[in-house]
Amino acid sequence: MGMDASLKWIGGGTLALGLGLGALAFGSTLLDSPAIAEETAPVVAAPAPIKPVGVHGALAAKTLADAERRANEPFVIKSILPIEGPMKYGEWHWNTDIAPKTGKLVVTVDLEARTVSVFRDGHEIGAAVAMLGTEMHPTPTGKFPILTKERHNVSEKYGNAPMPWTLRLTWDGIAIHGGSEVENGYASHGCIAVPDQFVSKLFDIAKKGDTVIITNGERIGVGDSIAA
Repeated sequence: MGMDASLKWIGGGTLALGLGLGALAFGSTLLDSPAIAEETAPVVAAPAPIKPVGVHGALAAKTLADAERRANEPFVIKSILPIEGPMKYGEWHWNTDIAPKTGKLVVTVDLEARTVSVFRDGHEIGAAVAMLGTEMHPTPTGKFPILTKERHNVSEKYGNAPMPWTLRLTWDGIAIHGGSEVENGYASHGCIAVPDQFVSKLFDIAKKGDTVIITNGERIGVGDSIAA
């Protein structure tokens, strides 16, 4: 069965954002006797003076708020790479010609399709088949920031196995990295292993804090938005 060319397997979906609203409850006591009211009237302390945080503190707070706002903004799929047919193990594509030189970078991973897509400003500039985890060592789903970039990383958990071009997603070892042959019948210990040629290009343009979204069986089309 062929796949609709207008749809991409990507780690999209709907982000349920729960907003906790705090309410202040003001209680009042009705006192019939003025004398009792005077005796039991609460002593209200003067409010503590507000301490200025200074110019640098204010700028840091604004920068953090702006970063959080941008991280939660959805982006719209504007274009996808013209890839014909399903991709094979070891296959990858990269083309930045139709995308702007700058813009929000989002990486999506779909576990069912075993594919990785790289979007810049909503344009897909890269796609590859990935080697993923097993049931015993699953690749987690969710939304992850890139925590660190490590060009020559090795695995401390698995015999110093080479993991070049590591983009770390969790502190317990989940990452996008190279150093493995992406072949049918092979799996990772939960990481997202992609061809070296592909991940080296991603490594060059990715920054700490960029978003990676991992889902299982999500598809979205051009013109749709995805919370990143």
